[in-house]
Amino acid sequence: MPPRDEKTQAPRPRVRAGLRTRLRAFAGTSVALALLVAVTAALAAAYPRAVDRYGDAGLRRAVEQALPDQTTVQTQVPLPWMDSVEELEAALRAGPLDKARAEILAVAEAPLVPDPAQSSYGVRTTVPMEASDSWLPRPAGRPAQLVLAAQQELSSHVRLSEGRLPRTTGAPVTAATERVEAAVTVDTARTLDIRVGSVIHLPGSARAPLAVRITGIVVPRTPEGAYWSALPVLRTPALSRRPDLPPAEVHWLGGLLLAPDAGPVLLGTPGRPQRYWNVAPDVAALRGHDLDRLASAVASLESGPGVQRLRAVVDDGLEAQTNLDEVLADHARLRSGIDPLLLLAAVGTGSLAVIVLAMAGGVAADRRRAELALLRARGASLPDLAVRLLAETAVVAVPAGALGLTAALLLLPGARTAPALAAALTVVLLACMALPLRAVAAHRTVRMHDGREDLTATRPSRRRTVAELTVLVIAVGAVAALRRQGSGSTALVAAAPLLTGVVAALLLARLHPLPLRALSRATTRMRGLVVPLSLAHVARAPGFAVLPLLALLSALTTAAFGGSVLAGVTAARDQAALLEVGADARIETTTGVLPRALADRVRRLPGVRDMTEADVTHDAKPQQGSQLLPLAGVDPDAYARLSRRTDLGPFDAASLRRADTSTTGGADRPLPALASPRVAEEYGTGPYAVLLPDGTSVTVRIVLVRDRTPAVFGDDFLIVDRAGLTRGAARTTTLLLTGDALNGRELRAAADGTAANVRLRTEERTRHVDSPLQSGAERLYGVAVAAGAGYAILALVLTVLRTAPARGALLARLRTMGMTRSQGRRLLILTALPQAFLAAAGGVLTGWVAIHLLSPGVDLTAVALASPTALEGAVLRTDPLSLAVPALAVLFLAVGVPAGQAWWTGRRGSVPELRLGDT
Repeated sequence: MPPRDEKTQAPRPRVRAGLRTRLRAFAGTSVALALLVAVTAALAAAYPRAVDRYGDAGLRRAVEQALPDQTTVQTQVPLPWMDSVEELEAALRAGPLDKARAEILAVAEAPLVPDPAQSSYGVRTTVPMEASDSWLPRPAGRPAQLVLAAQQELSSHVRLSEGRLPRTTGAPVTAATERVEAAVTVDTARTLDIRVGSVIHLPGSARAPLAVRITGIVVPRTPEGAYWSALPVLRTPALSRRPDLPPAEVHWLGGLLLAPDAGPVLLGTPGRPQRYWNVAPDVAALRGHDLDRLASAVASLESGPGVQRLRAVVDDGLEAQTNLDEVLADHARLRSGIDPLLLLAAVGTGSLAVIVLAMAGGVAADRRRAELALLRARGASLPDLAVRLLAETAVVAVPAGALGLTAALLLLPGARTAPALAAALTVVLLACMALPLRAVAAHRTVRMHDGREDLTATRPSRRRTVAELTVLVIAVGAVAALRRQGSGSTALVAAAPLLTGVVAALLLARLHPLPLRALSRATTRMRGLVVPLSLAHVARAPGFAVLPLLALLSALTTAAFGGSVLAGVTAARDQAALLEVGADARIETTTGVLPRALADRVRRLPGVRDMTEADVTHDAKPQQGSQLLPLAGVDPDAYARLSRRTDLGPFDAASLRRADTSTTGGADRPLPALASPRVAEEYGTGPYAVLLPDGTSVTVRIVLVRDRTPAVFGDDFLIVDRAGLTRGAARTTTLLLTGDALNGRELRAAADGTAANVRLRTEERTRHVDSPLQSGAERLYGVAVAAGAGYAILALVLTVLRTAPARGALLARLRTMGMTRSQGRRLLILTALPQAFLAAAGGVLTGWVAIHLLSPGVDLTAVALASPTALEGAVLRTDPLSLAVPALAVLFLAVGVPAGQAWWTGRRGSVPELRLGDT
C-alpha cells in the first residue's frame, strides 16, 4: 500500500449511480409507481374540477328554471319633472335610452355579467288601457285591455310572419300624434283575433283617442328568453281581472309593440308611461364558486352602491328590483347542504391516497434495504441518500403527475385550473417524498442487520401509546361533534369517518397478537407441519403491519360510508315517491268516476300484481267541525294487503271491516274508521257523523290511528269500508297498483279517454333529482366508493409485494427440505389468512359501526330530494353490498396472491429463489 501524506484524504466513495441505470434495474417498480401517481393525480385534479362543473351547472339550472321576470334586474324611471312637453318627449326617444342603457350595463359588477342580447329596454305604459273596439274578444263582456311598449331592438328578436315591422314616417312622433303603427306576436294575434291592417283605438289624455294600426305579426326568435319573458304580456296575452270585481269578471290583457321611436306618443295616453331597462344575467357566465360575490353584485345593483351611481348618472327617481337574490339564496341553501357531504368524500378518499402513497414508498424502501444499508456503510450521508432517492422518484413521478393532470383537464373542461394544479402537485410531492423520508428514517444509523421484531413479542413503545391515545381522543371529539352539530360544523368533522377507521386499525393492531399467541400455544402439540409453521411465521412477522391495516380499514370504512350515502339517497327518494303515489302506480280522477271497464283492463295488463280500488273524496265534513277532510272508501282486505306491502300504516283488515254487511252504516251502527293522529285528536274517536258531497252522511267510529296511508296524502284522512257507504257514494275514483315492472305507456293507453291521471312511483322518483348538484354529488360518491375499494385492494397488493421475496425464499428453503407443492400452497395461504381475515372482518365491523355512529349527524335531504318537505329527512342506511364486496375482494385477493405465488414458485423450482449459503 503506498504511503499517504497527512494532507491526502481518502477518496470519497462513489454513491451516485446513473438514473438510467437505476430505472432499468427497477423498471417494474418504476412503471407501477408511475401508474399509481398518474391515477391518483388524475383523481385529485378531477375532484375540484368536477365540483366546479356541478356547481356551475346547478347555479345555471336554478337561474334557468326561475322565470326571467324573476331573474332580471328591472330598473325603471317614472316621468321626470321638466319644464316643457318637448323635454319630456326628448327623454323618451331612442338616443337618451341608448345612452342610459350603456351606463346601466357598465355599472353591473362582475361576476354579474349582463347579457346585452336579452336585456330589453324602452318605454311602456304601466297602466293597461281599455280598447274601445267591439271586435276584440270579450270573454265576460268586458273589453280587452292593452299595454303599449316601444321596446328597442325589436327587429333583431323577431321574424316576420305577416306584414312588416312598425315604423315612424314623416315628422317625429310626439304626445299629440293621433296614429301610430304597431306589431303583435302570433299568440296575441290568434287570441285577440288581430290581423294585419286592424286598427285598435285606445283612450287619449286630454286629446282624441289614439289609433294603433297593426302592420305586422311577428314570431319571437327566443320566446323563453328574458327579452320577451321579462314582460310576458308583450308575448302572450292572459286572462286578467280587476281586484274590485268578482272572479268571473275577466278580460283579456295583451301587448302592442310600437316602433322604437314612438315612445313619446305614450305621453298622450292615461297609461302612465315610464322608461325601463331590464338587465338579464348571462347564464353562461355564471360560476358556482362565485355565488357569494354574485349575491353581493345583485344587492349592489338593486339597493346598494350600484343603484346610487345609476341615480347620479341616469335619473334621481330610478328604482331597481329583482328576485334574483332569492333564487341565489335558495341555491345557496341547497349547496350548503351538499358541500359538507362532498367534503366528507374528499377527505376520506384523499387520506387513503396519502396512505397508499406512503405505503408505496415504504415498499420501495424495504425492497432496497440492503442496497441502501450498503451505501450508508460505504460512507453515503443521509442528505446525499435523500437527494439521490428524490431524484430517482421525481424522474418517474413528475411526468406521471403531469399526465394525470392533463387527463383531468381534458376530461373535465370548463372549470378552474388552479385547484386542480394544486391537487396534482400535492400528489406528486407526496409521491416524491415518501421514499426518501422512509429511507432516511430507516437508515439514520449505519447497520447491516436489523434486530427481530416479532409481532407477538414486541411491546408498543410509550410514544406509540401516547400517539394512539391522542388519535382516539381526536376521533371521539370529531364523532361527537358530527352527531351533535351536523356534517357542516368544522373541518375536523369531515375526517370523522376516516378517524373511525384509524382508531379501529390501531385497536386491531393492538389486539392482533393476542389470538396469535393463543393459537401458537394450541398448535404446539399438533402432529402436522403446515399449521404450526404458518402460525410461527405469522408470529415472527415484524410490527410494520399497522400501516397496511390502517390503509385497509380506512379504505373499507370509506367505501362503506360512501355506499351508505348512496343507499340513503336511494331509499329517501323511494320513500318520498311512495308517499306521493301511495303504491307502485296510481290511476285517479278528480272529477267524475272511473269506468268499471278500466279496472278490468288494468288488472289484465302485464306487470300488475295486485290492484286496490278506492273511492276518495276530499270534501267530507265532520258534523261537529268546519274543516273539510279527505275520506276514502276501500275494500278492507285488499287495502290491508296494500298497506302491508308498502309499509304505509299496515293494519288488520278485520278491524276495519263493518260488523254487519247487510246494512249500511248509520247512526245506530257506526262504521269502523282508520284515521290520522290529527283527525283523531281533533274530532275524537267518535262515533260522529260525516257529511258527504252527495248530501248523504255516514257515522264513523275511529278504531285505528296511523301516520300514513296509501290512498290519501297529507296528515288528515279517514278510511272506511266502502261496503258501508250508500250506493251513490260507493264509487271508484282511484286505482292503486302494485307490481315490479309496470309500464307507464300501457297504463296511460288503458286510461286514455277517461280523463284519469296516471302516476308511477318510478317516474316520481326521478323528479327528485332537480339540480346537477344532486346528481353530481351522487356521482362523486360513486367514484369515492370505487376509489376506496380500489385503494383497499392496492394497499393489500403493496403489502403482498413487500413480503413476496421473503415468502418465495421461505418456500424455496422448505422445498429443499422435502415440503411438497400442495403443502407449500397451504402454508402460504394459512400465513396470509390471519391478517386478511382480520382486515376484512374489521373493515365490515368498522364500516357498520361508523355508519351507525355518524348517521345522526349526516342529513342527506339536500342530495336526495328536490323538495325538503317531501320527507321528514334522509339518513344514512347500511348498504350490505358496499360493506361485503370490498371486504370479500380483499380476503380473496390476500389468499389468492400467495396461492398463485406458491404455484409459480413450484413451477420455477427452488434454485432461483436461493442465494449462496441459503441452503
